[in-house]
Amino acid sequence: MTRFAALFFAAVCARAEDGALPPAAGRTVDFGREIQPLLEKNCGKCHGAEKQKSGYRLDVKAVALTGGDEHAPNIVPGKSAESPLIRFVAGLDADVKMPPKGDALTREQVGLLRAWIDQGAEWPESASAKVAGPLDWWSLRPLPRAADGGKSIDSFIAAKLAAQGMKPSPEADRRTLIRRVTFDLTGLPPTPEEVDAFVNESHRSNESYEKLVDRLLASPRYGERWARHWLDVAHYGDSHGYDKDKLRPNAWPYRDYVIRALNEDKPYARFVQEQLAGDALFPGTEDGIAALGFIAAGPWDFIGHAELPESKLDGKIARLLDRDDMVTNTMNTFCALTVQCARCHNHKFDPVTQRDYYRLQAVFAALDRADKTFDTDPAVARWRAALETTQGGMEKRKRVLAAKVGETAGARAVLLEKLIAELRQGAAAVERVEFGWHSRIEARQELVKWVQIDLGAATLIERIIIVGCHDDFNGIGAGFGFPLRFKVEASNDAAFASGVTLLEDQTKADMPNPGVTPRSIAGGTTARYVRITATKLALRMNDYIFALAEAQVLDAAGRNVALGAAVTASDSTDAPPRWQRKNLTDGYYYGHKTTASPERIAALEKERADLQAQQAPNAAAAELAILEKQLAGVNAELAKLPRAKIVYAGTVHTGIGAFAGTGENGGKPRTIHVLKRGDVRQPGEEVGPGTVPICAELPAIFDVKDQPESARRVALAQWITDARNPLTWRVIVNRVWQYHFGRGLVDSPNDFGRMGQPPSHPELLDWLAAGFRDGGQSLKQLHRLIVLSATYRQSSADNAEYAKTDAGNTLLWRMNRRKLEAEAVHDSILSVAGKLDLTMGGPGYFDFVVEKADNSPHYEYALHDVEDAKAHRRSIYRCIVRSQPQPFLTVLDCADPSMSVDKRNETVNALQALALRNNRLTIAMAKHFAARVAQIASEPEQQIAAACRLALGRPPSVDESRALSAFAREQGLVNACRVILNLNEFAFVD
Repeated sequence: MTRFAALFFAAVCARAEDGALPPAAGRTVDFGREIQPLLEKNCGKCHGAEKQKSGYRLDVKAVALTGGDEHAPNIVPGKSAESPLIRFVAGLDADVKMPPKGDALTREQVGLLRAWIDQGAEWPESASAKVAGPLDWWSLRPLPRAADGGKSIDSFIAAKLAAQGMKPSPEADRRTLIRRVTFDLTGLPPTPEEVDAFVNESHRSNESYEKLVDRLLASPRYGERWARHWLDVAHYGDSHGYDKDKLRPNAWPYRDYVIRALNEDKPYARFVQEQLAGDALFPGTEDGIAALGFIAAGPWDFIGHAELPESKLDGKIARLLDRDDMVTNTMNTFCALTVQCARCHNHKFDPVTQRDYYRLQAVFAALDRADKTFDTDPAVARWRAALETTQGGMEKRKRVLAAKVGETAGARAVLLEKLIAELRQGAAAVERVEFGWHSRIEARQELVKWVQIDLGAATLIERIIIVGCHDDFNGIGAGFGFPLRFKVEASNDAAFASGVTLLEDQTKADMPNPGVTPRSIAGGTTARYVRITATKLALRMNDYIFALAEAQVLDAAGRNVALGAAVTASDSTDAPPRWQRKNLTDGYYYGHKTTASPERIAALEKERADLQAQQAPNAAAAELAILEKQLAGVNAELAKLPRAKIVYAGTVHTGIGAFAGTGENGGKPRTIHVLKRGDVRQPGEEVGPGTVPICAELPAIFDVKDQPESARRVALAQWITDARNPLTWRVIVNRVWQYHFGRGLVDSPNDFGRMGQPPSHPELLDWLAAGFRDGGQSLKQLHRLIVLSATYRQSSADNAEYAKTDAGNTLLWRMNRRKLEAEAVHDSILSVAGKLDLTMGGPGYFDFVVEKADNSPHYEYALHDVEDAKAHRRSIYRCIVRSQPQPFLTVLDCADPSMSVDKRNETVNALQALALRNNRLTIAMAKHFAARVAQIASEPEQQIAAACRLALGRPPSVDESRALSAFAREQGLVNACRVILNLNEFAFVD
């Protein structure tokens, strides 16, 4: 470039960068007289009190100088040329026109703005619009201290009603009351004996009702009932969701934890803390680990995590969304704060910035959703942790040494030397070369792996022999990596898409490990390719693999036509010479007899010499030998320990391949950046862990530098449960109130922000919240307080006059008549049929049949046997699938496990009537119901009376008895019982 060209280019650049800007005015500029009117006239329509486009206001000093979803700060005091606002109003950005409509600012007006900014952007506080502070919202105001002062639930309700000239309804009859409170607290109907005892109690005192309430709260059925409500909000499921909706076989310990915690009536603060940081706050406890299932309760993208590494764009997006779900689940559940709205921009209505949101992501930055092992015995847990720490250090050191001395080559050479000595002593010896092929290590057992042999041409296959490996890792020994379930196939299509012959199928049930005994499989087909597919992998340690030492294919003459054949696989752990594909067809395997011919011995000696040449004889070899003995001792000690428990949880994960996790880095959290528009391709400033600054007294930035990752979760858990956090306590008492009355005091249980609903009884909400927070945080006592109130015990009868004023019964002048939830209907049907199994805990039951489990499972509910007694447990123990909801329960408004359901839909429609009448479960249970009734009475009238008492908690009326008895005589008792199960009264609380 010539000197002239260089000067010209520099001049053009200077003009583009600054020369195109109108010059700043050469005098002192007054904000109130010159700048404020200019901004109001030209910018106020889009960036004023009524509208704030891009989250930016030019009538409020703090927002104007620092705010805006993009380009912030838009005004840089002292540097007008660097202020985005100036470039926009000067028309230098082709994509942004300011103002978007009307005349552009003149050069003189831009010059005034430049001069004002260059002179320091002075803005008197008196000239800034007065707006309500971000914390000036009912849910964010501090809670009062708990104080009785003669207040009660009924006094708050009565005061509201009196202001409208209304008064509460009378108390419901005792039969209605026992049915209502029994369903509310246990989710099951009261027995006829319980109803009769309560109704016929001579004194009918409040004391008898209190005893009833206390009995129900002490029942283990209480935890099962209220766990369902909690799991709705936490969006718990037993499958991953997304495209490959695979099952989570170890999700259920979290469900059992919730039931157990509720039955034990844990203080709410501990209940919250265990679910976020129980491993750190309560180490050595079962609940401290099982509770972490909360973090992993939501959907998980199997493809985005297990098949795409974090280095890929889609992998980054999957992990961003995964952390988003953790953050959303935490803040919606415990604080009813919709922080997820700030993933792409500052929250439009609530005091949540993008920085706040990504600080919350940083809290969970080290975690993945994965199976986490734990021990219930603290001593065992400590010993296992110590052993695994030692084992990890040894394994790491072993890899370093192996790289130096060729550990696997050395092992092979030692075995060969022993074999050669045996051959020289006799005619034959057992070859003990423990080499083979090994798949990648996986965190899940149900993954499908295959290995395939190419015979080179279509060959008549007489027999196939497969042999397991031998490895002392984890004390396994013979049969290391041999799959629990597998199949062997042959085909002329390398993709096995057509013309496949199934030679052996062991995929239906687990088979005993054959060790290293060769397994012979009949052939009888002509094919070029042989494939062995594992459908259930072998346990390695806390992970799973597929390994084989040898695969031989024999033709009609008994020749091994697979010798030296090419081998392909779904994946492979290649660590030659010990583990590599070609070992599978090299003709050698553990336990194989070999001859002592001179040629054979010479070949083995050459192989040994080649392997020994790979070794670098140095001090590392001696250290490696000692280390391996020590490691074997550690592995032996680990093998002696009781089998650890497993829960699918939010945890630091050590994986391989795409789903690597942070375990390899010691659980070091991932770096979190504020993402422009939530786009992983546009990272901004790096942020550390923190939360939303909702309270001036609670620090929003967590100082956890140089601490374990769990310190971040501890800080968040303690912030949420701090007595000064006003949201936590309001949110939980509102949830409990909602499930008793059908509507919360705040009718948006997951949103206490400006877009949510205001409280109908704010004073009552605060009184309950403060009392709960300061009075021991007992959920059972909160239930007791509510159900003992006269407000709860009101009749649900209508009042036409009151309905004109308050049709929605927001003021609670009566009790709401509510439908039973889907699960309560299901459980009640089983209960009255006498088939309900009250076994608690453990893996969930399947009410479906799984098809095509090798790829994306299909859950076929229509194929399930409704008479299967294993599926007659309470519905809380049902295996909940995300992609294919249970049809019967879905029609009855069951919660969608893919989203947080703070309030279920409550619909009444024809499909529900059809489902209750024609569903296979209803039909089957009607038969058992009738059989139960037939054992009680023989005459139709007495049978109908018994059926109504069992199903409805009352005897039939004269008209009902006459009609149903006649129907039973004509259509049979089974159909009469089916009619009773379809009555509205059966499906409604009262």
